[in-house]
Amino acid sequence: MSFKIPEGKVVALIGPNGAGKTTLFNCVSRLYTPDSGDILYRGQSLLATAAQHIAQRGIGRTFQNLALFQNLTVTDNVRIGAHTRTRGNLIADALRLPLSRRANAALQRDSNRLIDYLHLQDFAASKVKDLPFGTQKRVELARALATDPSMLLLDEPACGLNHEEVNELGQIIQAIRVDFNLTVLLVEHHMGLVMSISDHIVALNFGRQIAEGTPEQVQQHPDVIAAYLGGDKA
Repeated sequence: MSFKIPEGKVVALIGPNGAGKTTLFNCVSRLYTPDSGDILYRGQSLLATAAQHIAQRGIGRTFQNLALFQNLTVTDNVRIGAHTRTRGNLIADALRLPLSRRANAALQRDSNRLIDYLHLQDFAASKVKDLPFGTQKRVELARALATDPSMLLLDEPACGLNHEEVNELGQIIQAIRVDFNLTVLLVEHHMGLVMSISDHIVALNFGRQIAEGTPEQVQQHPDVIAAYLGGDKA
């Protein structure tokens, strides 16, 4: 497969279960290494970047199965995301020197700003494990935004949400794209959400790219119809 992600746009990857969407995400975020080919981000290969450094390349990510620290508070989870942008100094931190205090104050301000933005103020001191699933999804989104990404990977963000929460999620994705000047790469099964917020769609099936274009073009593509509905191509 080969496709480009236009900067500042929402691009969705769609396809039946097992099509390879999350595998592709894991290659981009460097959890997997592809056997061949390359992945270029802003003209430079990502394949030499270790997973623990991918956030420093400007790529943030959420997960289909939440990857939060369940026994930590909402604030602490968001602060962990913001820590990827800091440069630790063991002596300054141990002695709580002005450099360390300023850095911690900046982390707290950034975390509070994201918590307010995603309407998580009432839960800031709550442990994540005590929160409803939909709220935990917003916490993970806040943590991903705390890395200050230029591209955000969202892996099935609507999974497990009710109809009202999905509608709210669509509004949030559109808002953060503008407010944070982001490019968004989205993996999602909820076709209503995909068609309503995506500028561009890439369709996969059995690890192969079968269609690409606007939501209207992809929705009417015979290979996409066959992949979702089965049978011969329309």
